[in-house]
Amino acid sequence: MAKMVLTASYIALSGTDLSNWANSIELSAEVDEKDVTTFGSGGWKEVLGGLRSGTLAIEFKQDVTASALDSIMWPLFGTVVTFEVRLANAAVGTSNPKYTGSALVKEWAPISGNVGDDASVKVSFPTSGAVTRATS
Repeated sequence: MAKMVLTASYIALSGTDLSNWANSIELSAEVDEKDVTTFGSGGWKEVLGGLRSGTLAIEFKQDVTASALDSIMWPLFGTVVTFEVRLANAAVGTSNPKYTGSALVKEWAPISGNVGDDASVKVSFPTSGAVTRATS
């Protein structure tokens, strides 16, 4: 089994590469569990998958200089945007698949932190529609 250390992942929102500002990324997907147990189930619970959903969570190092992170993210607040994430900032392939979809930019915290902290922004965006995996 291959092992991997994340050193240069790729994250793009609305077609803009934000990898230089991100230091943490998580794309998760889940499916609703629907109970379809009947009297004929022999006393065992039966389930099927229902609606699927996902979450894109990112931690950014804030940058409010002109044309930097905050000026890119603020106009996206409240909109559904496309995203693409990869484990490595390298060509897409069988050992580096890309995951794409759309997500609602439902939160943005331009100012967050305590005295002496780095200026970081942690966000979590729900996906909207299908998330796809591709190797080409």
